[in-house]
Amino acid sequence: MFESSPAFSGFSVDDIAKAKAFYGDTLGVKVSEEHGLLNLHLGGGAHVLAYPKDNHVPATFTILNFPVDDIDAAVEALTARGVSFLRYDGFDQDDKGIALGGGGRGPTIAWFTDPAGNVLAVHEDL
Repeated sequence: MFESSPAFSGFSVDDIAKAKAFYGDTLGVKVSEEHGLLNLHLGGGAHVLAYPKDNHVPATFTILNFPVDDIDAAVEALTARGVSFLRYDGFDQDDKGIALGGGGRGPTIAWFTDPAGNVLAVHEDL
C-alpha cells in the first residue's frame, strides 16, 4: 500500500524560529519554512518536518542521527558553534562526550539537543 509513498518523519519544537536558526545556521542543514512549518532537507533527498507545538515535550530518545566520517572533527566543530554534548550513565564517553563503539557495543556516537530539547546524535561506524 505505501511502498511508493514518499514518507517522511516529523517532530515537534516549541519555537520554529529558534529551530530554523539551529538546524540551518548551527548544523548547516538546508531548511525551508512554509505555513509555519519547518522542513529540513537532508542528504540523499530525505526531509523531516518540524512543527510548532505549544505544549511541546522534548523527545527523550534520539530523533535524528547524522552519520559522519570523522566524529572527532564533527564534535569539535559543533562545540565551537556552541553545542553541548550529553552524558549518559552506562556509556564510556571521552572528554568530548563521545561514546566509543565497536566490538559489538554499537557505533561511536555523541548526543546533543536542539533548542527545544529533542535529542540528536552524530555517529560513525553504523
